[in-house]
Amino acid sequence: MKSRRMMGWGLLLVLPVAGAIAWSGTGAGSATEGASKPAAKQGATLRAFASEAALKAELERLRREERERMRREPPPPPAAPPPPPAPMAAAPAAEAAPSAGASAKEESITNTQVAGVDEGGIVKRRGDHLVVLRRGRLFTIRIGGDALKPIASIDAFGPDIDPSGAWYDEMLVSGDTIAVIGYSYQRGGTEIGLFDLDASGGLKYRATYHLRSNDYYSSRNYASRLIGDKLIFYAPLYLNLYGDYTDSLPALRRWQRGADAKGFARILEAKRIYRGYGRLDARSGIALHTVTICDLAKADMQCRATAVFGAPGQVFHVSEDAAFVWTTPWSRDRRKPALSEVFRIPLDGRAPTAMRAEGAPIDQLSFLQRDGHLNVLLGSRSNGQWMWAPEGGAGELALLRVPLSMFGDGSLVARRTHYRPVTGFSPDSAAVQNRFVGDWLLVGAGRSWRGDAVSDHIHAVRYASRDPFVALEVGHAAERFEALGTDGIVIGQSQQDLVFTSLRLGRTAETAGRYVLPQASQGEQRTHGFFYRPTGQQVGVVGLPVLGGGRDGAGASVLYLHNRALALSEAGQLKAKSVGALADDCKASCVDWYGNARPIFIGERVFALLGYELVEGGFERDRIRERRRVDFSPGQVIAR
Repeated sequence: MKSRRMMGWGLLLVLPVAGAIAWSGTGAGSATEGASKPAAKQGATLRAFASEAALKAELERLRREERERMRREPPPPPAAPPPPPAPMAAAPAAEAAPSAGASAKEESITNTQVAGVDEGGIVKRRGDHLVVLRRGRLFTIRIGGDALKPIASIDAFGPDIDPSGAWYDEMLVSGDTIAVIGYSYQRGGTEIGLFDLDASGGLKYRATYHLRSNDYYSSRNYASRLIGDKLIFYAPLYLNLYGDYTDSLPALRRWQRGADAKGFARILEAKRIYRGYGRLDARSGIALHTVTICDLAKADMQCRATAVFGAPGQVFHVSEDAAFVWTTPWSRDRRKPALSEVFRIPLDGRAPTAMRAEGAPIDQLSFLQRDGHLNVLLGSRSNGQWMWAPEGGAGELALLRVPLSMFGDGSLVARRTHYRPVTGFSPDSAAVQNRFVGDWLLVGAGRSWRGDAVSDHIHAVRYASRDPFVALEVGHAAERFEALGTDGIVIGQSQQDLVFTSLRLGRTAETAGRYVLPQASQGEQRTHGFFYRPTGQQVGVVGLPVLGGGRDGAGASVLYLHNRALALSEAGQLKAKSVGALADDCKASCVDWYGNARPIFIGERVFALLGYELVEGGFERDRIRERRRVDFSPGQVIAR
C-alpha cells in the first residue's frame, strides 16, 4: 500500500542537481543590465501542432534520434518514463475563464494560497454540514442550528471498484457535488469520484471517472483546485516513445464494471498540444504538461485539456486566471546553471505562453502573480515538489520578479536585473519554507528529513522593491510561514519546544510577539493544518494541531492562540481522547498522508477535527473550553 510514495522517494535519489547559480541570466534577452524591460512580441504564444499527422511526425523524429543515440551510447541510469513534442497551429478562441466569485459565497474553512481558488483537502463545509474524507470514506456531520451530529458515511469509491492499490487523498465540494480525488495504481491514473450531498447531509454515489496521468503526490502541494464549479488538475504524462503514443495521451473514461483501456476517450486533440521553445531531448526527459478543467455543474462530468511538451519538472501553481508549470531538465551539466522553461497556461482556453529562467521553485508557495508580474523564489539545486523533493536542500536562493509581458513564445530569458539573491542564507541541506504575505516574501529553513541543523534566522523582502533581503533573528527553525492579516507568523522548533513568532510587516519587517509551547511539535506539516480567524482590527485567533505540550505533555490536540496587535497568548487546547488501534475496517488510504487534524472556525463557533473526533469549543473569559464532542468513526476504538 505504500509503494507509490516509496517508489517516488527512490526515484528522487537518482535525479541530478545543478551547481551553484550566479543568478546572472543567460541566453536571449540577458544582454545589457539596465536596458529597458524585455517584452514578448505582441500576441506571441506557444504554437500548437497543426494536425494529428504533425504530432505523429514529431514523435517519429524523436524515436529515430533516441534509437540512434542509444546505438552510440550506453543507456543512462533510469530516471523516469519519457513523452513527446510539437510544431504549429493557430491558437483557438478563448473560452470563459472560471469565475472565482462562485466559490466565495460561503466562508472558507481552508487555509488557501489564492483567494477564490479552493484546494483539495480533507474537510470542507457545505451549508449546515461538514464533509470529512478519512481513510477511504466520506462522512457528514451536521453543525447547523447549533447541532453536532454525525449523519452519514459512505466509501470514497464506487460500489463495484476494488480500492486496493488506490489512495483517496483530496476532496472538493461544489454546490451539492462532492469530488473525491485519488490515484489508482491498479487502474492507472487519477481517479475522480462524484457523490451527491442532499439537504439533510445524506450521501449518494454518482459516478467515478479515470483521468490518464502519472502520480501527482507531493508532500506539500495539492493535486486539485476549484474555481466556481470548475475542477482544475495539473498532471504530467511521460509518454513511451516506443509504443503507440495515442494510448498515453490524456483521456477520460467513466468507470463501469469490466471497463478496459478501450473505454478511454481522448480529451486532448493535437491542436490543443503546444511545444515549448527549447529543443526536446529524451536524455533530459520529456513530459506532456497537461492542465485539465472539468465541469462539475453537469451531471455527466465533461473535461477539456491543454498541454505543453517540455522538460520534466513538476512545480505548478494556480492563480486566479492561469496555471504556471515550471520545467527543468533532469539530465543537465552540474557545472552550469539549469535553464528552466516556465509555462503560463490560461484557464480560459487561450494558447499558453512561456519564458525561461535559471533554477527552480521550492513548492507552490514560491509563486505570486500580482500587479502584472510573476514573483518566484528559486533554488539553484531545487528538484521541485514531486513526492518529498521539497524536504531536501535547495542550494542558493534568489527571488525572480518578471513582468507578465515577458511570457510569449518562450524566446525571452530572465536577465540579471530580474533576480535578487538571498544573501547570507545557505540552506544547502535544510528544508526551505517560504510564503508571500501582504507585500513581503518570507524565507527560512526547517530541519530536513535527514535531520540537518538549521539557522535561527529568517529573511524577508518587499518583493516589488529593489531593497535587499532583511535578516531577522527568531531563535528557532522556520517550519511554517503564515499570514496574520497583512502581518505574518513563523512557527518552528527550538530544541524540544515549539515556538511561534509574530512578524510586523509594514514599512520594515521586524519580529513582534513570541509564544513558546514546551515539549511540543507541530501535529500537521501541510498548509491546511493552520488557520487564522480575524475577529477585529489586528485581533484574531490562530489554530494549529500540535503533539505534546500542555500540563500533561502528551497526546494530540489543536492549540489556539490569541493575536492582539501581534502579541501572542494561549487561549487553550481542544484535545483528542481516542487512543489505541482503530477497528474501522479500512480498505483504502489507510495512512493519513494529508493529515487528520484541522482547526475549524465557523461564525462564532470553534471546532477541532482530531482523527474521527470532532470537538467543539467555546470561549469563556478568553479561554477556550470544550463544549462537546462527537465520535463519527465507522468502528470502535480498541483500548490499549
